[in-house]
Amino acid sequence: MVKQIGVRIDRASPVPLYHQLAQQLSAAITSGDLQPGDPFENEVALGERLGLSRPTVRRAFQELVSQGLLVRRRGLGTTVANRKVHRRAELTSLWDDLARAGDTPTTTVLSHELVQDEVAAAALDLPPDTVLLCIQRLRSAGTTPLAVMRNWLPPTVGEIDREQLESHGLYAVLRERGIRPVVAHQNIGARMPTAAERRHLRIRGTEPVLTMTRSAFDAAGKAVEYGDHCYKASSYSIDVMVDER
Repeated sequence: MVKQIGVRIDRASPVPLYHQLAQQLSAAITSGDLQPGDPFENEVALGERLGLSRPTVRRAFQELVSQGLLVRRRGLGTTVANRKVHRRAELTSLWDDLARAGDTPTTTVLSHELVQDEVAAAALDLPPDTVLLCIQRLRSAGTTPLAVMRNWLPPTVGEIDREQLESHGLYAVLRERGIRPVVAHQNIGARMPTAAERRHLRIRGTEPVLTMTRSAFDAAGKAVEYGDHCYKASSYSIDVMVDER
């Protein structure tokens, strides 16, 4: 059922009518009055209800589409888009990013085991036969799955139990132990998800996942963790600032 949002149009205002409409519809989406996947009132019905021309309403809709707030699909109409997590290219954890954005981060530990992994050991600058703690977690915003995260930790970190990982972000757990990542090398890419990743992230069809591998180091240059994460591309993006060399 389409939910009608209360909109007040001030025709005496110097703000263009389409922008007034777009601002108020945007506020309804960001406040949670309209949820991802909710059907949106069509242009004709909304225009008639508010006394606005169809081109004015269409321009407001286009502004919301360009902001990533609405999705328009032929035959399906207009719906509220899945809200993306916009992550800046800085050394933070996804837990911190979600909390900072006002979301409720939740974690399910999928695996927690001691392993030998030559790739992870090399990233941590350790011998290939070093026994590492490998943890795999499903990170969600509330009940919405966002990422499957695998991390390898060196023996110097010590024991970390599942309860700690489910109630805190990994970097917070490390900081509690006096281990503070201050710089990292990241590689960002994309690929098709595995069957397990598709199941955990509730991906249908041929949607790709965004990937990121990260080696993090402390102030002395010692590697403290290696991560290989994949993110649901429709719900996640990474913002990067670039400048001229």
